[in-house]
Amino acid sequence: MNAELHHLHAAGVSLVVETTASTLPVVHYWGASLGELDDRGLASIAELARGIRVGNELDVPPGIGVVTEARQAWMGPQGLSVHREDGAGAFPEFGRVDTERTRVDSPVVAERLVSTATEVDGGLVLAIELEMLVSGLVRTAATLRNDGTAAYLVEGLDLALPVPGRASELLDFTGRHNGERRPQRRELVDGTHLREARRGRTGQDAATLLVAGTPGFDVDRGEVWAIHVGWSGNQRMWAHRSNGGRTALGGGELLLPGELALAPGDSYRAPWLYASYGEGLDAASARIHRTLRARPRHPSIGRPVTLNTWEAVYFDHRLEPLVELAGLAARVGVERFVLDDGWFGARRHDRAGLGDWTVSPEAWPDGLGPLVDRVREHGMQFGIWFEPEMVNPDSDLAREHPEWILGPRHRDAPLARQQLVLNVGHPDAFAHLLEQIVDVVTAHRIDYIKWDHNRDLVEPIDRTNGRAGVHAQTLAVYRLMDAVRAACPWLEIESCSAGGGRIDLGVVEHTDRFWTSDSNDPLERQRIQRWTSLLMPPELLGAHVGPATAHTSGRTSSLAYRAITAMVGSFGIEWDLREATDDELDELAAWIDEFVRLRPLIERGSLLRLETQPALVAQSVVAADRRHAIVTIASIDTPSHLPGPAVRLRGLDPSSSYQVRRIRPEGAVDATARRAQPAWWTDGAVVPGVVLMATGLPTPALRPQEAGLVELVAVGAEGAVGAEGGADR
Repeated sequence: MNAELHHLHAAGVSLVVETTASTLPVVHYWGASLGELDDRGLASIAELARGIRVGNELDVPPGIGVVTEARQAWMGPQGLSVHREDGAGAFPEFGRVDTERTRVDSPVVAERLVSTATEVDGGLVLAIELEMLVSGLVRTAATLRNDGTAAYLVEGLDLALPVPGRASELLDFTGRHNGERRPQRRELVDGTHLREARRGRTGQDAATLLVAGTPGFDVDRGEVWAIHVGWSGNQRMWAHRSNGGRTALGGGELLLPGELALAPGDSYRAPWLYASYGEGLDAASARIHRTLRARPRHPSIGRPVTLNTWEAVYFDHRLEPLVELAGLAARVGVERFVLDDGWFGARRHDRAGLGDWTVSPEAWPDGLGPLVDRVREHGMQFGIWFEPEMVNPDSDLAREHPEWILGPRHRDAPLARQQLVLNVGHPDAFAHLLEQIVDVVTAHRIDYIKWDHNRDLVEPIDRTNGRAGVHAQTLAVYRLMDAVRAACPWLEIESCSAGGGRIDLGVVEHTDRFWTSDSNDPLERQRIQRWTSLLMPPELLGAHVGPATAHTSGRTSSLAYRAITAMVGSFGIEWDLREATDDELDELAAWIDEFVRLRPLIERGSLLRLETQPALVAQSVVAADRRHAIVTIASIDTPSHLPGPAVRLRGLDPSSSYQVRRIRPEGAVDATARRAQPAWWTDGAVVPGVVLMATGLPTPALRPQEAGLVELVAVGAEGAVGAEGGADR
């Protein structure tokens, strides 16, 4: 068979891949580094991975292919599901496979392995890419090309990687509007655990990561193998364990019936499947963060403090109150002012105007210029809200171009939020959107777009051809974002989808920030941000200080609690500052000063989730040189134990001592001072790093909705709080 074994390895991770001239690539090992294996060592990996025949299985059990094939007798989800229009060709046989392995001179990719397989009758060509990234993250994708004379219908193209039998527990996520990223765990049992997203967007209930791990795995213990599909449309992720114990994680785009037909000469590229191994969830998460931060176009250090006007004025767009709000924003240190929904067309409420992206003369008789000018006079950037993919039935666009609606041909799809979906894949609709968005952005050299997407794609039918249109819609939206940025290269885009409904490693390549959730309730945000940051680093996740009483939950909390919750993220404000007292404005300004000082650390440090009792959420951010760190401790419930177990820190230099002090701006109310507290909480302390990690900080007595921000600076390393904060870059 002339098998060739490839050992791809980086940053403590190994991937052993077998290729032959007649079979698709098989991964025999994915996990902790195997070091520098010689040929004999590699051969032993393959030999041990093959297993033995048991019962009525195949006589020579093959491995699990990166794209599983029928000939492997893999009874889990299939890799390639395809057939010709006459029903033939359902089990393509790839008889010639050419493999090329290259080292890559890139800050992101270390090595690439590409196997190009040709069907025996020459009809289909399948190219499978496997990449070992510099961070130790693995990713794989595949492209299917039709070189034959007949059309093929593609029903799915999933990628898969094996995990060992000791991975016996699963973790993934679900959620809802204002309650994204809620973890759910279960035992990994025989059969298929399948998570499908059919909303036409990633969704608040997205699995986000599908993690298999050893029993009891957590943020800092146990081995974990995690996957993520880098795609913003319909998708699927699965874990399958056979009745013989063979286990794999896989996933890809979920294609709707008849959605994808490959005419001769056409090709389809499946989205990247990302795979991260680590000792604990934090280690697996860190590989993703390092990969994103290594990108040449990753946002630079110094993400602007942002104020969004939505919860301050809603649809009440008048110059005077917004100018007043801009002045107060500048007073507290805001660096970017974003005008939300309501500036265009007949958009005085949510039932009309969506899709008519011209400045409303009713709301803005003198145009946006007066507001933009005042914002810029204060030294702030100016941003604006768009929802390009949606349209109100009561809009000029919907009346003039019903053929641009993504929905049934003879009626509209059910409304959601008074909206229908615009078919961005329609060439004329695409061109219209591009022209209108660029016109608005260039008229005032707008710095930032909050790009929203507020409803699911129900009955997503392209009216021009009658086919399902989610695949084309997703690619068209990516192209539209790129085209807008190409026309306006200074522009940044935030991905919002009714909050955190479109957060994935597909759209991250086209945007600069995510709106994490529509909930600004800091108690809810503590939970939402903790798990969303498994995928995205803090600098990409909008975290805003809302009003004292949250609009979404009615829960009231202190300014300190709200500000500390927003600290480990892309800090912002979603609050009508005209309602704030002078003391509150001064305190908010002081919190923003602290964030700006700590911003380099937050945006490049390692994020570590700390284990503590369930009523508390604790996390730290540690600089690359381990000389500087912050810790936040927040209460989300009544603790079961007072004072409770100490909070053990991680990632510090055990040979250094640290000055530990709680950050509390002058004038901030300290409700915790009225009760007994550990000495370090009130007076600070100098503590060896080894003690902080072995014993931990005694837990302060916190009632629900109280929090603390703690700074650690290695003794003699006061400079760590400088321009780079001891960060990577």
